[in-house]
Amino acid sequence: MHDRSLPDCLHLLAELGLTSIEINSGGFLTAPHCHVDALLVSERARKEYLAEIAGAGLELTALNVNCNALHPDAGVAMQHTRDLHATIELAGKLGVRNIVTMSGQPGAHPGCLAPAWMVTPWHSAATEVLTYQWDEVATPFWRDIEARARRNDVRVCIEMHPHNLVYNPATLQRLIERTDSTQIGAEMDPSHLFWQGIEPIAAIAELGERVFNAAAKDVRINEERRQVNGVLDDRFTAPDPDEPGTIGLGGRYVLNRFPEEASWNFVAVGRGHDEAYWARFLDALHSVNPDIAVNIEHEDSELGRVEGLRVSAEHLTAASTARTT
Repeated sequence: MHDRSLPDCLHLLAELGLTSIEINSGGFLTAPHCHVDALLVSERARKEYLAEIAGAGLELTALNVNCNALHPDAGVAMQHTRDLHATIELAGKLGVRNIVTMSGQPGAHPGCLAPAWMVTPWHSAATEVLTYQWDEVATPFWRDIEARARRNDVRVCIEMHPHNLVYNPATLQRLIERTDSTQIGAEMDPSHLFWQGIEPIAAIAELGERVFNAAAKDVRINEERRQVNGVLDDRFTAPDPDEPGTIGLGGRYVLNRFPEEASWNFVAVGRGHDEAYWARFLDALHSVNPDIAVNIEHEDSELGRVEGLRVSAEHLTAASTARTT
């Protein structure tokens, strides 16, 4: 919705029957609906901002600053770290309990120029990299974030996203343990778990009260292609950075395109898993966190921006009704 004003966005969400909103505050994407620096310095601006959202019948339930603050490119890491620090402070001043972000992904060694994701580390070279990434980069950084979150009385909700150190319940629990955390938990986005072969409902049970926030985004497994290439596929392609529609991710980096015949795709809610599944997912969330917010994330490339949001809203509302009847 970055092409619309905040009032237009609020009107659309209310029209769709939604009741909460999660607004971007920096990181990979721009923040046209949250002027962080101005809100930080003005209590009046903060009151007016919250009043505008409440006036539309919505609640601001989270600020989203998905980023890679551990990026080995210092230019990216510094900007993303600044955005994360500012978001923590702003959330505290706004009284917004949850911040959504990613754990980040360092390089393989000091001086490395690109993030290096070590998954299924069967080789000891990979475990040496992981030791460096966790001990020397991630743990000190996240101990500081934990301290900032405590001071501002906010919770940091980690999206378990591949190409990050934290991408499943085990790695999230490791981060919590390494930082002696009370403020770090999960942003339960089932889409990234689906394609890894993780059952989100089982992950919710595993993490329990550490599930702080949730996203509603679906995945469709294209079974015929999955049987050939599995779910790990390197046929993504990089667009021209100057091409219209290209999404920047900080510095010189951009979001790649999916393969034409992908093993899986992000889709709107209900286009990968049926209403009955989403009702069970909502039940599982409410069993560990009765007050949890579930906010739609639309990345279905087969549907337009408003169309995809509408499809997700309809299926999510139906699932919510099904679980209460």
